[in-house]
Amino acid sequence: MMHALRLALTVLVAFACASPLAAQDTPILKAELRPGWRMAGGDHMAALHLTLAPGWKTYWRAPGDAGIPPLFDWAGSRNVQSVAISWPTPRVFYQSGMRSVGYSPEVVLPLRIAAGSPGADIRLRGTVDLGVCKDICVPQSLALDAVLPAATTRVDPLIAAAMADRPFSAAEAGVRSVKCSIGQSKDGMTLRAEIDMPTRGQVHTVVETANPQVWVAEPVTSQAEGRIVTETRLAHMDGRAFALDRSGLRITVLGDGQAVDIHGCDR
Repeated sequence: MMHALRLALTVLVAFACASPLAAQDTPILKAELRPGWRMAGGDHMAALHLTLAPGWKTYWRAPGDAGIPPLFDWAGSRNVQSVAISWPTPRVFYQSGMRSVGYSPEVVLPLRIAAGSPGADIRLRGTVDLGVCKDICVPQSLALDAVLPAATTRVDPLIAAAMADRPFSAAEAGVRSVKCSIGQSKDGMTLRAEIDMPTRGQVHTVVETANPQVWVAEPVTSQAEGRIVTETRLAHMDGRAFALDRSGLRITVLGDGQAVDIHGCDR
């Protein structure tokens, strides 16, 4: 059986599919590429497995003002059309009054890789830059060069479990409506979203836009009469004017160990 592939930190390790695979870790982060399996439709499912030292954390795709967004560069890969990351449900952290969103003490990030030639092996090559933080933040750069065989079809249960730990869709969570109100502010816009959905316990929200150049402030979230209300400010990073596409808004509701992924506003 092919062993799980491990990543080298800051230096490139070349992996050979037919030989034993080496690993190199830091005291705060262990990184492992799980080779996964070729799916019936021709895509390949692999995963990046990160294990952190006690008290350390790393970040979700939208990490909050106190977090560091992960960056993925798959340049140099072969037989790869695209790589889609399936983000498991994250946690909310507070430190020194600042919020961040991420994972601790470990996370498995499933990677769905679309192959140009579904019947051929994939060479997945690139870099992953992560923020890993405790009392201080230590950037980590993972260099990856791995062969993923087309003949491997056995499902990895750890990856399958991470795929199942995804946020619910709006329909699955019983979201009845999402009403968005846009206003003007001194340096951009304001957004108020009223989400009609069943809730229990305290919830947090994360707001994202389709435009990566638009900065979104940490939302203020409240609950009343079966609704979640999230309010935030938006501004262009270069101070420019911008249009806000309501259909491109993405609101994630986090609470009670679950998450709900909401796309767009009803009105």
